[in-house]
Amino acid sequence: MKTLKELKVGKSATVVKVHGDGAVRRRIMDMGVTKNVRVYVRKVAPLGDPIEINLRGYELSLRKADAEMIELTE
Repeated sequence: MKTLKELKVGKSATVVKVHGDGAVRRRIMDMGVTKNVRVYVRKVAPLGDPIEINLRGYELSLRKADAEMIELTE
């Protein structure tokens, strides 16, 4: 499966699962990244960190480490 970290700029995909444990997973889910949500990668910083995505009508910036925990399907 593909992760959010691997998704290219201008592409969109659907969240399949949020991996991780405890507070980190809960924080990501509290920001609206939950199962079956469509995400669109808007831009990536020059050094690759953070990644800016659009979901649920707003923009969200995530670190690469957090984006790696989000499993997607095209």
